[in-house]
Amino acid sequence: MKITNNTVVVMHYAVSDSEGTLIDSSYDGQPMAIIQGTGYLIPGLENALEGHQQGDKFEVSVSCEQAYGPRHDEYVQTVPKEVMQGVEELAVGTQLRATTDDGEQTVIVIDVTEDEVTVDGNHPLAGIDLSFDVEILEVREATAEELEHGHVHAEGGCGHNH
Repeated sequence: MKITNNTVVVMHYAVSDSEGTLIDSSYDGQPMAIIQGTGYLIPGLENALEGHQQGDKFEVSVSCEQAYGPRHDEYVQTVPKEVMQGVEELAVGTQLRATTDDGEQTVIVIDVTEDEVTVDGNHPLAGIDLSFDVEILEVREATAEELEHGHVHAEGGCGHNH
């Protein structure tokens, strides 16, 4: 069976940046299971899966525009530390939820001084071209329940109330 919209794809992947530095891999753990066409994957990878089948192994390069988008300098902001009152740990790398003009957003602390905190609202992989090694382990039709819920169910259901 070929991968098309509404098929379940079980796959292993390894993703690297344009320098060849490994960012993430499922090969030493559980494979990823997704429903094709639901937008769970970045567009460049989802598009590359189309038409493949069980047993296929391939590499795909994905430009930042088809991955996590370009970096936006305006997403980096420095604010007075008192704005962050009540936040227990203000260290470089801390992820916070921030209210922005566009709604709730995750930001990462990238600098802390005595008086100010600098946060970055870009996705950590924004602006980075990615390379994937993919192995398709299984392709099957999604069940009606999986399509309704928008995610793959393991044996015995998904564990949430309907």
